[in-house]
Amino acid sequence: MSDFERRSFATELRSESNSERGPQIFGHGAVFNTRSVNLGGFREIIMPGAFDDAINDDVRAVFNHDQNFILGRSSSGTLRLSLDETGLAYEIDAPDTQSIRDLVLTPMARGDLRESSFMFSVAYDGDEWMQDDEGIIVRKVHRVSRLYDVGPVTYPAYESADSAKRFVEQMKSDGDLEKAINQRSYRERLLNLIR
Repeated sequence: MSDFERRSFATELRSESNSERGPQIFGHGAVFNTRSVNLGGFREIIMPGAFDDAINDDVRAVFNHDQNFILGRSSSGTLRLSLDETGLAYEIDAPDTQSIRDLVLTPMARGDLRESSFMFSVAYDGDEWMQDDEGIIVRKVHRVSRLYDVGPVTYPAYESADSAKRFVEQMKSDGDLEKAINQRSYRERLLNLIR
């Protein structure tokens, strides 16, 4: 099973040009206390404090989670991460290259590119699964063990999760849904399929 997950949020994403730093990109990679879209049978909430152990990781800023389009890096100072009341904020000093202008900065200026994402690993026992009053499975992420990347994305992660939805429906009919909520092995099986 892969040990990382990707999540995307529709947040304020903007770019500016600074005479000292060149083009800059600002956004939130994650938003606290907000339910995600359906991620294939469950919704997720990133809790305040989830990034406390990972905020100082050597994180890359990339476009569309593609390592070929690196925009900045925390260890080089071209990516700065912070936590605020909204969530995980980032500032990127983007390279002033034609490819980054064409693929990232111009679409942002036009309003075509306006979502952010992050890739992470959840700490062992860093999440909590429950079923709400409406029967929706909710995963609360309390602690991230590793933060890999943040940055602007064209599409949010998991827009289409038909196979995961079928799997969740099968679990419901088999009576395994309660196990998925309460037992880590079933949760890992579910998350592995969604990935």
